[in-house]
Amino acid sequence: MMNPTLTPQIQQALASERLIDITTTGRVTGQQHRIEIFFHNIDGRLYITGKPGKRRQWYENLRVNPSLTFHLKQSVTADLPAQATPILDEAERRRVLAAILAGMPDHDGELEAWVAGSPLVQVDIIGMQ
Repeated sequence: MMNPTLTPQIQQALASERLIDITTTGRVTGQQHRIEIFFHNIDGRLYITGKPGKRRQWYENLRVNPSLTFHLKQSVTADLPAQATPILDEAERRRVLAAILAGMPDHDGELEAWVAGSPLVQVDIIGMQ
């Protein structure tokens, strides 16, 4: 899959938007699965997470096959090839999740639950430096 040129519009969307779709490859079926999800840009790095306590198929799929398509769909439409890396180190999870939760006022005081039980991946857009 080729990466479209990362235009200023795409770079702005990655910096300021949150709602995307992702397409993952099913770990059992090998079929493509597309879902809507939020992403977070923390210090120029892209992350996807979910609430703690529930098994996420997208996360399980990415652990087996880390390639995904990152679909921008708000101010600009672009399908960006990407690679996901699960964040397993507790200190790194705490740092990233604290920054994410700081932007979500309804989740104040829930950091420990998120660190212990939330899926968390860093997403690297292929060709983005």
